[in-house]
Amino acid sequence: MMRFSVLVTGAALAVLTGAAGCQRPADAPLAAVPPAAVALQAAPAAGPPSVLPLGAPAALPDSLVLTPVPAVAEMPDTLRRAIAQLHTALGPAAAALRPAVLEQACVGYLTLRRTDPSFRAGLLAVADMDLPNTEERLWVLDLKNAKVLHRSLVAHGAGSGHLRARRFSNKESSACTSLGFYRTAGSYDGIHGYSRRLEGLDKGENANAYNRYVVLHAADYASPAYVHQHGHLGYSRGCPALPPEQFKAIISTVQGGTTLLLSGPGLHSRWLDGPVATRRFLAHGWG
Repeated sequence: MMRFSVLVTGAALAVLTGAAGCQRPADAPLAAVPPAAVALQAAPAAGPPSVLPLGAPAALPDSLVLTPVPAVAEMPDTLRRAIAQLHTALGPAAAALRPAVLEQACVGYLTLRRTDPSFRAGLLAVADMDLPNTEERLWVLDLKNAKVLHRSLVAHGAGSGHLRARRFSNKESSACTSLGFYRTAGSYDGIHGYSRRLEGLDKGENANAYNRYVVLHAADYASPAYVHQHGHLGYSRGCPALPPEQFKAIISTVQGGTTLLLSGPGLHSRWLDGPVATRRFLAHGWG
């Protein structure tokens, strides 16, 4: 697994964020990344960037100590055990998917399916945005067959942080990632090619995603090659941007109506309803 940490100068980070943007249709204007967003994580540094070992956390630009994920409240043990069994069945490809994040994703998926059965059955995408962006932190899961269909790198917004995403926002021009549950919508051909729109389902958390053009799209700065060169991914204006080598397969799999969770510190969602999710599971399983 690729893990690199690089301390970059404020100027270098500004170049990276200036080159990164969410994908819009070809005729839609691109808003500039606000200077305040770049300044959030760009600390002045003397001399050239220095590569730092993971064993020296005090010197790292971002702490690699993950934020604890709270358990979903009022969730019966029946569903909690079923999710734990699913995690085991998913095998090594899901070993880095934290159980508590998978629990959030499954509860939201089941609650949404109970509320609106038109959500795609048995398919769930989840990104743990608390992991460093050098980690493959996006999973697309086949729940019925307990298989990991895709795992990939995914970029976060320039306003959210450097190696780790620390700040999240639903506001226009924030250049931040927005946490919460999404429903995938239609695909289109934008300035970065094949892309898929996302509908934010959590009021106050990600409900502006559609208007902000927070979409799934490819970006060179979200590639393994970029990590090898720079020690971290580049940054979007809030889009969960995907590697050029994988984006077509992932976007094709998560067709309209697929549940996507972007999880991270401070996640609040009305869809994390343990009792409702359990009733759905007992009646229909993962379907």
